[in-house]
Amino acid sequence: MRFEFYNSGLENVPKLSVDGTVPNSIHFSHWEGNRTPLSVKADTSTEIALNLVASPERERLTEGIDLVTNNHFDTDGVLSVWTVLAGTRALELRERLIAAAEAGDFSEYSSKDGVRASIVIQGSDAAIPGEDAGSPLARHLAGKEEADEARSYELVLPEVERVITRIGDYEFLWRDVWQRIEAALESFARGDSRVEEDEATGLSLITLAPGLYGSQGFSPTRHAAPFTAISSNARGRVFLIALPMMNGWGYRIDYPYYSWAETTVRPQIERRDFTQLVARLNELEQRDANGSSAPGRWTLDRSEMTSAVKFLDRTAMPSASKLTPEVVADEIRAELKTADVVNVGAAQGG
Repeated sequence: MRFEFYNSGLENVPKLSVDGTVPNSIHFSHWEGNRTPLSVKADTSTEIALNLVASPERERLTEGIDLVTNNHFDTDGVLSVWTVLAGTRALELRERLIAAAEAGDFSEYSSKDGVRASIVIQGSDAAIPGEDAGSPLARHLAGKEEADEARSYELVLPEVERVITRIGDYEFLWRDVWQRIEAALESFARGDSRVEEDEATGLSLITLAPGLYGSQGFSPTRHAAPFTAISSNARGRVFLIALPMMNGWGYRIDYPYYSWAETTVRPQIERRDFTQLVARLNELEQRDANGSSAPGRWTLDRSEMTSAVKFLDRTAMPSASKLTPEVVADEIRAELKTADVVNVGAAQGG
């Protein structure tokens, strides 16, 4: 088996499309629209790859093709590619590989080392745009050299087994990000951050602790929400995340972080048309502003794989709403009782 990062020159070449989906290929992927053989389907592409290398029908499933490709770089992509290249040797590391893939693609805490391995390969689940871009391990190995996605595979693939089995060797790459994730997890454990579940509508109201937003913690204008901690505590089909900010609350509405993928164990999540909800929230926002201009607007948002709605200012940055979490949650619950399910899709990920 050999790997080549996908490029236009491979379009008409028979190949195994691992994680991503590309033309003229046999799919081993959980991306929407994949044609992965039913016998090896699973929730992450890494687990699909493990099922493939363990299958007694591997030669038939791959049709003897030895070219492996992927069209993007992330933890699940790297680990699924490495698994197909390593073959049955990867099966000894099955649980560790799956845990890291779940951390990367679904922001799930299956194991501490899995989360840390994904940080090393892919980076934070709540990255600072520009600062944390790209693979920490690839950046480290490249030094001053530029490492695009294709080059990142070249650098990282030889390190995968060591990352998975000796994660302590890479503490200098995961320590700071892990401390932020750990702080968020501990805030839920203490009850400073809270989740209120509404089983009737499937809404999880997640209220994050003000203490998470200090000089060493998450910044609501520079980081995404602390997804790993949220996914470890919220069980709903829709998440309302309330972010404490100066003079109010920052808000975003998300679906569970696995919901962008085609899954077999995790339930499929219905996506809904929130157009009327956004209009209603903007009406309440303006009413609360007492005739002056509201500081931001509720906006339909699909810029991230699981995002649905955000409260943003004119520069598309998070802004402080005057509405309380209880008021917003009540509006969403009412909408979920009546809203039609629509095929709005999801931003594609890996």
